[in-house]
Amino acid sequence: MNVAHHRPVLLIHGGAGVIRKDIEAAEQPVRAALALALRTGHERLQAGGSALDAVSAAIVVLEDAPHFNAGRGAVFNHEGQHELDAAIMDGASLHAGAIAGVRRVRNPILLARAVMEHSPHVLLSGAGAEYFAQSQGITLVDPAYFRSEQRWQQLQQALAREAAGQTTDDYFGTVGAVARDAHGRLAAGTSTGGMTNKRYGRVGDSPIIGAGTYANAHCAVSGTGWGEFYIRVAAAHTICMRVAEMGQSPQQAARDVIDREIPRLGGNGGAIVLGRDGQFAMPFNTDGMYRGRIGADGVPQVAIWRDEAV
Repeated sequence: MNVAHHRPVLLIHGGAGVIRKDIEAAEQPVRAALALALRTGHERLQAGGSALDAVSAAIVVLEDAPHFNAGRGAVFNHEGQHELDAAIMDGASLHAGAIAGVRRVRNPILLARAVMEHSPHVLLSGAGAEYFAQSQGITLVDPAYFRSEQRWQQLQQALAREAAGQTTDDYFGTVGAVARDAHGRLAAGTSTGGMTNKRYGRVGDSPIIGAGTYANAHCAVSGTGWGEFYIRVAAAHTICMRVAEMGQSPQQAARDVIDREIPRLGGNGGAIVLGRDGQFAMPFNTDGMYRGRIGADGVPQVAIWRDEAV
């Protein structure tokens, strides 16, 4: 029997674009939620679970927390509704699943995984995705489950700025995870509520394989930022190809894409990147990014600001 001896590792993010004054009261609950997500995913790895299991478990915790723009904490679109997106990818097989524009799915990452494992498709959207969710026993909730006063006020502020002809702030709240299991397999997942005040069924990079989410045998990436730019440079895939084909480290590949290519076009954000050898990177070019890491010692390391090491 072939026994692998890779040390499991899990990285997570809860979104870039964090501004200190906006989270002063919630900083400790946010850190606690990040640590819980890390411990939950790590437990799956320690129990012999796959990288996919760890990614799914960690993201479910973040989706269930009200502090992040995914699942329960999702932002409102222009019509005052929620439209949720998610994706997951198995680096060993290149299998992937994604969903976009769902409104009643409590944990979009679980539906994305069901698409990957129980359908012939990669990406399902809207009502069709929710019909598939019902067929798979995925938990559906009343849309009121996602409503919070904070997110509602963010929408009202965005609408007021729009009416005054001012630029609307972009909220880069997204959650994601990447993991390596004991067999050396990599996986990546991302979940989001999109952008406050988005219109026309807008879909960002998170559920698009190769843009906001990607994993292969060499690299796993989950992005967070201005999705239109991540799509245009195929950010997650580009990072992994730099690692796999050009021999770059995750740190160099991530810097080249996140800190150079995307800003050159006018975008910004961050990402978490994990290589098959355990090297990792967490670049971001905003004020802060919710992020964390847990390794073989089982001790969660959490950070938000640039001067914090992980």
